[in-house]
Amino acid sequence: MSATLPESVDAWRMVSARRSFQGSLPIAAMPRLCEALADDAGSAQYQLDFGRDEFGTAYVDVRVQAPLWLVCQRTLEAFVMPITVESRLGLIRSEREEAALPPGCEPLLVAEDDKLSPVDVIEDELLLALPLVPVNPDSALPEEVTRPPVEDIPAQERPDNPFAVLRELKNK
Repeated sequence: MSATLPESVDAWRMVSARRSFQGSLPIAAMPRLCEALADDAGSAQYQLDFGRDEFGTAYVDVRVQAPLWLVCQRTLEAFVMPITVESRLGLIRSEREEAALPPGCEPLLVAEDDKLSPVDVIEDELLLALPLVPVNPDSALPEEVTRPPVEDIPAQERPDNPFAVLRELKNK
């Protein structure tokens, strides 16, 4: 088990050695992820385990927990969303090998030089885990959205409509 995360590793050697890496990675060290965030504060706790399954498929198990700052699309305010990733990535050399992966195993195409960047793997998994439309679960809809339609409000309680005068002129 290693606490430091190398810049790149030989994927197939890591599988043969059944290497594991775990530790903490600053969110700021993942530039593509930072583009989608409101703030790059905090760090991700990760664990990467390389190995082979009972079918001989080379894989890397990725487990990441990170508090990410997102912009709520309901209130447009920043909030922290805890993201947890647990996935198994099947290591393949070409796209043809993807069909041979067992169910529940996502493909990870390894470069021709057999090099794999662990930071990129963690960053990719966090990017895939981001919600399409982030919404703070503690936020409330604005009153404009939650108030009843004008038709349901009694006439004496309705705000003055500037077009009411035009409607009356049209009816004459």
